[in-house]
Amino acid sequence: MADQIINLGAEFWNIRGSFRLGGIINIGTQCSLIQLPSGRFIFLDSYALTGDVRKKVMVLTNNGQDVEAVLNVHPFHTVHCAQMAEDFPQATFYGSERHPKQVPEVQWSDDLVESDAVAQRYPELEFSIPKGIHYISPNEKVHSGSLLVFHPASQSVHVDDTFMSPPTKLLKAVLPELMLHPMTKKALTNEPNAGKQYCDWATELAHEWRDTRHFCAAHSGLVKFEAGGFERALLTAVDKARPKLENP
Repeated sequence: MADQIINLGAEFWNIRGSFRLGGIINIGTQCSLIQLPSGRFIFLDSYALTGDVRKKVMVLTNNGQDVEAVLNVHPFHTVHCAQMAEDFPQATFYGSERHPKQVPEVQWSDDLVESDAVAQRYPELEFSIPKGIHYISPNEKVHSGSLLVFHPASQSVHVDDTFMSPPTKLLKAVLPELMLHPMTKKALTNEPNAGKQYCDWATELAHEWRDTRHFCAAHSGLVKFEAGGFERALLTAVDKARPKLENP
């Protein structure tokens, strides 16, 4: 499937890209482009833009010159960072502590992407890090932790791995669903109440971001919710997972 750029309104575009496990199975990936009130742009995540999507992005951003920053919100999504830095050399690159270790050729900001400094720099966005699980897991195969981003103006949530949407069901009448990352239990910290912390955090997030209409996930595509649908779907996912997570 070709890459896509999808206009979700209020100057927010979600870009659907390809990522193949072992070079075979395409599980997809994403980045999002946001135009700020200043007229300048930021990306959420890095992705090597090609073809028509690249052309459209370059037209929007004055051939890339108006891109001021790239916020890399998942510690383990590093494959495309170097190419993104070549494409937008004037942009400030924010990442986690893991990013400079994995991609040292990029000039990373001293301010971590999850820092208060970055949150204050972009008041157009709301940020949240899961509680009770590792943001950067010591197990390199566990990618449940990430920095989640909500863009209230477009009612869009950008999330990598932490929450997902299950494969589309055959019955079109079935409402969109959400699920927690399958490795969430393995991502729990060693604190005795880590599972409860995580479930309570996710429950509160469902309420705080209840206005979400567009759910942009890295590996499970774009889901559009009706009013209240995101809140209900996330609460249902948490309720299903809570017994297992709170009793490891």
